[in-house]
Amino acid sequence: MMDSIGLLTLITFSPLLGVLLLAFVPSNKAGTIKLIGVLVSFIPLILSFVMFSSFDSTINGMQFVEDFDWIQIPLADNAMIEFKYSLGVDGLSMPLVVLSAIVASMSAIAAVNMIKKRWKEYFILFFLMQVGLYGVFAAQNLFLFFIFFEITLITMFFLVGIWGLDKREDAAFTFLLYNGLGSAILLISFVVLLMSAGYYEGANGTTIFTTDIQTIIFNLNNSASPYELLGVGVSDAIKYGVFFALLVAFGIKVPLFPFHSWILKVHYQAPPPMSMILSGVLLKIGAYGLFRMNYGFFPEITETFSTLLIILGIINLFYGGILAFVQEDMKMVVVYSSISHVGIIILGLGAMNSFGFQGAVFQIVSHGLLASLFFYIVGVMYNRVHTTKFSELGGMAKTMPFTSGILLTGALASLGLPGMSGFISEFLTFLGLFENRPILAAISTLGVVLTTVYLLRSVLNVTYGPTAEKLTHVSDARSVEMIPMVVLVGFVILVGVYPAILSEPIQATLQLFLTRIGG
Repeated sequence: MMDSIGLLTLITFSPLLGVLLLAFVPSNKAGTIKLIGVLVSFIPLILSFVMFSSFDSTINGMQFVEDFDWIQIPLADNAMIEFKYSLGVDGLSMPLVVLSAIVASMSAIAAVNMIKKRWKEYFILFFLMQVGLYGVFAAQNLFLFFIFFEITLITMFFLVGIWGLDKREDAAFTFLLYNGLGSAILLISFVVLLMSAGYYEGANGTTIFTTDIQTIIFNLNNSASPYELLGVGVSDAIKYGVFFALLVAFGIKVPLFPFHSWILKVHYQAPPPMSMILSGVLLKIGAYGLFRMNYGFFPEITETFSTLLIILGIINLFYGGILAFVQEDMKMVVVYSSISHVGIIILGLGAMNSFGFQGAVFQIVSHGLLASLFFYIVGVMYNRVHTTKFSELGGMAKTMPFTSGILLTGALASLGLPGMSGFISEFLTFLGLFENRPILAAISTLGVVLTTVYLLRSVLNVTYGPTAEKLTHVSDARSVEMIPMVVLVGFVILVGVYPAILSEPIQATLQLFLTRIGG
């Protein structure tokens, strides 16, 4: 029933209702604008829960599929290029749509107190970004994926460049430079895939070239292409070239070392609600792209270079952890911690088995929730004392006990305390890694120890000891500020104590990936 009314279209484009409503609201009506911003963000959240409850975990293919003719371009020699409006979700993408809706709605609540100017423009751009967020995970052809991908890039550029801190313009252009480069590489890769493997035979013997993901997967993994558009066919050189191009493009987005430097500047300058979106969801597009496209299009090549992926994951894990340990600024600790925890996702993908893949998906969701929580707490702190440096903080547990307790809870979840999402993701990842790469797995576990050290050091610096002068007269989080904290922690605990809520829907899809790589 839900397929017939286009549930995924409703989820993806429902934020445009907010754009329409805001068009009729005067810019000086801050209260009304903020109310619309929050309420409209809850529409895709509710719809995503409907999708989750209706999802059939026994099916490994796409569900809630919408597939319509959109753009058709005739070519010579009885051929044409078509781009379809094609949406669908499986066990890999469905949880990420739900994660996006959760983080986006909490970000909208965060913006109520943290955004101080031009509320109307902010929420219009925020709603447009949501369209990109939901669409990129639901898109079932490369053309549509790229459009939604670019929407997130453009809107984030303006949201950082207008509402960030003092050096916001520099941070925004750094973001645009790196991610624009990644987009260019992605576009070239998609064009090559269209020309070499995106084809099928239509009516009357017409050769139809398409960017449909499933068609490209079939052609790449079943036979060499009998068709050539612009003289390009499916050769090993093409396959390896596109594989590494996608690895670089999505590696910039994740981000993988050494493509990570942009995130340091952007996170520090971005407004907290955008840091929640950036770390909680946007970076996950890179991990999703690696899984969906590198593993889907080139399973054999991915298996060949799985050790390289594990090494990259280890580098991220230790690089982020070591630099997080030496930071004297809470926000930078969270930034480097985010880089470190991305390494766990890559380790899970590199394991090339069921446990590793499950661990990677669990880590994507867990880190999305925890990173959003950390950046939100840092934003609450900064909103009161306008600093996040350890030297100007301390003793927060006395003046902000609730916020301090949530900070400690998040830290314990992030370092892998049993009963929380971080434990499940790390346990499954390392279980899978020990199965295939025991030596590299043993080295990686030292990164978990490092995580414990830098997180507890940071929490102790901020919450205990003599109360800093700037914290002497501050108040704890207000009721509206507590909502994102409670909700995000609630989902972290839910996944930790009832992991089947995530493992069941992803199982069939992950098994399909394993079948493709011969596992």
